[in-house]
Parts: sequence; C-alpha cells; structure tokens
Amino acid sequence: MSTNTSPPAIAATDRRWITSRPVRRFVRHRLAITGLVMISLIALLCVVGPWMLPHGMLDIHIRDRFSPPGTETYLLGTDEMGRDLAARLFMAGRVSLMVGIAAMVLSTLLGAVIGLVAGYFGKVIGTVLMRFTDAVLCFPQIFLLLVLAAFLEPNALMITIIIALTSWMEIARIVSAEIRSLRERDFVTAAKISGASHTWIMFRELLPNTIGPIIVAATLTVARAILIEAYVSFLGYGIQPPLPSWGNMLNNAQQFLDTAPWLAIVPGVAITLAVTSFNFIGDGLRDALDARSDLQ
Repeated sequence: MSTNTSPPAIAATDRRWITSRPVRRFVRHRLAITGLVMISLIALLCVVGPWMLPHGMLDIHIRDRFSPPGTETYLLGTDEMGRDLAARLFMAGRVSLMVGIAAMVLSTLLGAVIGLVAGYFGKVIGTVLMRFTDAVLCFPQIFLLLVLAAFLEPNALMITIIIALTSWMEIARIVSAEIRSLRERDFVTAAKISGASHTWIMFRELLPNTIGPIIVAATLTVARAILIEAYVSFLGYGIQPPLPSWGNMLNNAQQFLDTAPWLAIVPGVAITLAVTSFNFIGDGLRDALDARSDLQ
C-alpha cells in the first residue's frame, strides 16, 4: 500500500529552504550584523545599566560637578549638578528607544492601513487618500513637529504620537504601490470568486504579501524617529526634565561645550550609534528580502 508522504515532505523542505534564504542573506550582511549587535548592546545597557551603577540619575553631588569621565565612581563623568552622566545616559536611552519604537509601530500601522485601502480600492478613494498623503508630505516634517509640540503637552506619550502622525506617509506610499501591483493577481481573483469580503482580501491575502517592504521601512522609521525626538528635545519642545532623553541631554550640554565637552559628546555618540545601527539593519533587511539580491 503506497503512501503520499514524500511530496508533502519535499514541499515542507522546499518551504524551509525558501524561508531560510533571506535569513542567510541577512547573516552574511556584515553591516547589518554589526548594527544588530550594536543596538542589542545599547538596549541591554539601557535596561540593566542603571542597576549596575552606584549613583542614580537624580542623585546630586555638588562637590563632584563637572567630573570628567573615569573619575572615581563616575564612568562617564558628571554634569553641572554632579549627577552621574552614565546613569542619565542609560535612562535617557530607555526613553529615546521607547519613543522611537512606539512611534514606528504607530506610524507603520497608520501608513499601512491608509496605503492598503488606497491601493486596493483605487479610483476615488485611492486618489483622495494618496493626494492627502502627498499634501502632508509637502509640509516640512520638522515644521509640523514644532507646531504640534508647541500646542500640546511635551511629554513622552505626546511626542511619540506627534512623531507617528508626521512619519506615516512614506509607508503609505510604499504599501499603496505594492497593493496596486498585487490586486490583479490570480489569488485575489480566486478569493473574490469564492465570496471573500474586501476586509478578508485586504488583511488576509494582500497585506501579508507586503510584509517585506513594510519591515524595511519600519526599521528605518525607528532611526528617523530617534533622530527627530533628539532634534525636537534639543530645541526644548520635546521631552522635558527631569525625565532625560538623549535630545534634552544635548540641550542642557550646549552651554558647557567649552568647559565640559563630554556632556555633549556622550549623548551625541549614543544617538549616532543607535541611528546608524538601525540604518544598517534596514539596509540588511532590504537586501535579504530582495529576491534579486546577489547575496546568495
């Protein structure tokens, strides 16, 4: 008596092989792996770092103010009030990374839904949504951020929402273009013939086929959100003390550039490393998820 176990086994093996190819391409992307290692180390330090230091971020030691890095128990020195710069840096990293990741999630969801609806329905609905997207893109993002931040309470939640509301447009355009190229495929036609609803087709048939470009765009959005938060906080419209962020640490350090340059160098290096790491990861994901990639 014969069995039909071989074809499914072969198919399962093929599926595993196909799935593993993007992973292998990503692993072979040296800059992406470097970025992944760096951002993992930064996140780990931000999570466990404050618990490993002898001083808290709000502990004031007037006698130790402006201590340079490496002085006694101060790994990265102290600020103008004698507070441990390392403790403040790690806590600020928690805030900046959380704002960046949360803003990415919100902007990705908003952009994906708008792009999905616009690309699937097209005609009047798609035209209106995409022209609205283009209109928002016409305004400089920094100008919109500063205007919204000036009228709203500048806390971590509000800054996250503001960044998300000004960062969804590119994802919407990417998703809309992908959906327009997919909506006439045979599997969509088959779903329509079988009686599937528009919601089912959009979210169960089309959206999963755009995950690759969405993941790449979302990764790059994290880097941009961290940079935007730092910029807005540096200008004084972002997260306010005593809650630290890398941006308001730079804002506080600008008047001490001549006497204590490490106050600006330390958060500046942290921002650079975090943004560069996410950009490296985004580049690696773009190459890994590209079927035409030469990284085999």
